[in-house]
Amino acid sequence: MRIAALDDDAQQLKLVCSVLQCMGHDCVAFERAEPLLAQLRRESFDLLILDWQLPGASGLDVVRWARANLEHRVPIIFVTNRSDERDIVEGLSAGADDFMVKPLRVQELRARVQALLRRSYPEMQNTVLQYGGYRFDTVRRTVEFQGQAMELKDKEFDLARRLFANCGRLLSRAHLMQAVWGLDASIPSRTLDTHVSSLRAKLGLRPERGFQLTAVYGQGYRLEALDEGDAEGKMPA
Repeated sequence: MRIAALDDDAQQLKLVCSVLQCMGHDCVAFERAEPLLAQLRRESFDLLILDWQLPGASGLDVVRWARANLEHRVPIIFVTNRSDERDIVEGLSAGADDFMVKPLRVQELRARVQALLRRSYPEMQNTVLQYGGYRFDTVRRTVEFQGQAMELKDKEFDLARRLFANCGRLLSRAHLMQAVWGLDASIPSRTLDTHVSSLRAKLGLRPERGFQLTAVYGQGYRLEALDEGDAEGKMPA
């Protein structure tokens, strides 16, 4: 998963990112809220971990902005020194999903992140996934359409699984590249476009099959499930 962590304490931020990376997640670190808000306008994340008290905009400002502006309800955890009951109530009421009080307890953070990701992305936990006529087996790493095997390379499978698991959600280019190739992967940016084009062809992602994969200029890609009426209206003559 791609996770953004916000804290003006460099050591605390380093610890949070270290915990997340040991869990197998990609962590993007921010020491101020403003750069994170700028990223949220053009990038996508699977989870936000926020400190509350910061110079400039606060973690609470980030929560309120995210709930008012993001089309996908990204899960949010506060990790903060604020411990009064009224602060916890205010944070949760603003839209945070969980609340931890510093000092940070590493095992508790791991458990809370795992629990929140399971609740927020249940399909990512399953080994067999069905999307319309498409069936993914994440153990065997195979894809079938209506019982017919689809031959995908490893990275194509990872990209397809990520897109189908987030059907209807715009995923930024950086999100997809980090999820499939890793945070530090030094690959040409066109590699993503090449793999998307290959997926369209190999999986036959056409309206008549119930799905449409579209590029959003300057942002990323969105896989959409079409209802029967949409599919019929977009079928070629």
